[in-house]
Amino acid sequence: MDVPAGKRALLKVIVLGDSGVGKTSLMNQYVYNKFIGQYKATIGADFVTKELQIDNKQVTLQIWDTAGQERFQSLGAAFYRGAECCVLVYDVNVLKSFETLNTWREEFLKQADPAAPDEFPFVLLGNKIDIDGGNSRVVSEKQAKDWCASRGNIPYFETSAKEGYNVGEAFLCVARTALTNEQGCDLDNYFQGISESLSGIEQKGFCAC
Repeated sequence: MDVPAGKRALLKVIVLGDSGVGKTSLMNQYVYNKFIGQYKATIGADFVTKELQIDNKQVTLQIWDTAGQERFQSLGAAFYRGAECCVLVYDVNVLKSFETLNTWREEFLKQADPAAPDEFPFVLLGNKIDIDGGNSRVVSEKQAKDWCASRGNIPYFETSAKEGYNVGEAFLCVARTALTNEQGCDLDNYFQGISESLSGIEQKGFCAC
């Protein structure tokens, strides 16, 4: 169904995972087609946007990068609510980042409080597959797929933010998944609604509006 003239569908996506797994790098590779080797740790939350056309529907994908450090998890509720999809990211070379995925998933469902938590869509990304030619990875593709299968067949992609491998394909899946869960939100009302949430929080956003 086409979006009425002057309206764009807004798809809010949250990216979660331990600090250092490459969340910011994945987002910047997807939106700006660039990789920066060093980032400051995200403080609070930043977001980027990308315009897409999916099945003749014009959408704005708004991707929120929340801090991986546990001390910032208390910011969750204000940012998580209204999300249409949650992207979980881990580093295939760091076992702990895989082992904490369920904690991130449960934290999201607790903070976002979706109407049907068992049906809320997630997408899993196993990042940094380029490191050491794949020889240093400690989490196998099978382990990740088994984890996804046991939680409702979550879509899974292996990615390299540095090389751009599978990043576009992964986020296209994210956008399509979010679109199926769209809550009918339009941009003008939405941005008015979140302005208070951002008040008082350092927001170093690199929004491509």
